Amino acid sequence: MPAPLSSRMTRAQKVQVLNLVRRAARAEILPRFRSLSAADIAQKTGPQDLVTEADRAAERMITRGLQALWPDALIVGEEEASSRPELVSRIGDAETGFTIDPVDGTWNFANGLPLFGVMVAMTRYGVPVFGLIYDPVIDDCIWAEAGGAAEFVKGQRRPKPLSVSAGGQIADLSGFAGLYLLPQDKQERFAATLPRLSRAVSMRCAAHEFRTMAQGGVDFVLAAKVTPWDHTPGALIIERAGGHVAMLDGTDYRAGRTDGYLLAAADRPTWNRLRDLWSFLLES
Repeated sequence: MPAPLSSRMTRAQKVQVLNLVRRAARAEILPRFRSLSAADIAQKTGPQDLVTEADRAAERMITRGLQALWPDALIVGEEEASSRPELVSRIGDAETGFTIDPVDGTWNFANGLPLFGVMVAMTRYGVPVFGLIYDPVIDDCIWAEAGGAAEFVKGQRRPKPLSVSAGGQIADLSGFAGLYLLPQDKQERFAATLPRLSRAVSMRCAAHEFRTMAQGGVDFVLAAKVTPWDHTPGALIIERAGGHVAMLDGTDYRAGRTDGYLLAAADRPTWNRLRDLWSFLLES
């Protein structure tokens, strides 16, 4: 997913975005963790798809900060896009755009599980050019930009380059796949493929699934419900960590995609094996 040099952030800008996300987490997310009342939690599409006051407040704060830094940018936050879905269709036409997932893993967060994150990505005409995945509990992040390395960033330490696993044969692969996010008519057939793998689970949190893969802990991530805020940062980070990322039909991923399946794998041969295993998902 190459991008013109003019779209690249300076290190100072990257640190500004990280500090903005950190401030939002400390002000709006962590004080509400394990302190939410029933009135602070609402359903969107169903009982597994939640939104909390932390999501809304953190998104507002991050949006204001990004607008101050990039006044002409299109900002597409998950919660704002829930009420204004037309924002997603504008990503591909925006010279500079940002996606925000203020609390990724909201179900975990709402149920007191410390497995959630904050994700921000910068796009240029729909192409990811910067991605950041922040862990508010531990206060560290992984980030990457087009043309640069994927890195682990914590405090004042020197950023550490990240690298995906070596991949391998189907029987040796472990990774993340959300079985229950698949269409119901595909779930049984998909479940039957899982014993052929070493392991396939779901964290209910794309932020930590991508973080784990970028650090070499697993070999793949399959996303069955593609959204800009969930997948734009991770797609770029995995690619810059040495992985291969594309839609299951072989087309390039773009931030405005909301259909199909996104597959990130350790390398192209591993991606091809998984694509062959799950090609039936593309059948109508």
